[in-house]
Amino acid sequence: MHLEATKHILIVAGGSGSRVGSYLPKQFLLLDGKPILFHTINSFLFLDDVEFTIVISPDYIDYWKNLCSQYAFEVPHKIAEGGPTRFHSVKSGLKKISDDSVVLIHDAARPFATKKTILRVLELAKQKGNAIPAIKINSSMREIYGSSNRVVNRDNLREIQTPQGFHSSVIKEAYKKNYTPSFTDDASVLESTGDSINLVVGNPENIKISHAIDLVLAEGILTRIIHKK
Repeated sequence: MHLEATKHILIVAGGSGSRVGSYLPKQFLLLDGKPILFHTINSFLFLDDVEFTIVISPDYIDYWKNLCSQYAFEVPHKIAEGGPTRFHSVKSGLKKISDDSVVLIHDAARPFATKKTILRVLELAKQKGNAIPAIKINSSMREIYGSSNRVVNRDNLREIQTPQGFHSSVIKEAYKKNYTPSFTDDASVLESTGDSINLVVGNPENIKISHAIDLVLAEGILTRIIHKK
């Protein structure tokens, strides 16, 4: 793939707000006075010649359009309809992307991917076909098996993040497979085809807002880290 291939950001915003205890999907909740999804999109605006596709549940497409109008959010983007799982939502979004792109697939509720993380993913994906951000695990880990458990060497484990970068033709081919619950992210879909996965260093504050406590953490990250840069 030519190094100057089109850069396409595919943001998956099809989730519900059930785990954060909200009637609204988490990506639409306010963070520093703006919907979380706005912060997430803004993380990528430093890139030149970049295109966006946002995958949204059909029930919330009009709501999203109204939010964009209400907050004068004018970043050009395509909209794809979300499906029953993340796998189906990504598959829907990939249909909007050409085969000669580098695509970064990102969770809508991760508003703090840094410029360094995004560039590391983008550059390695261009070179090797895929790149997945990961960070070391600081907590002790145990594996449950049956009624027993045992310690796991955390040095051999990594916490996986997004954006996950791919040659678009490669990941689109991988998403032709039938869905299985083992497909927890895009890397697992690609890996099922026999491809090796390339890891790059992510950033610790790149949390996924999934629970109510994560909103508290996000406010702290925004005020103590992001606003101080």
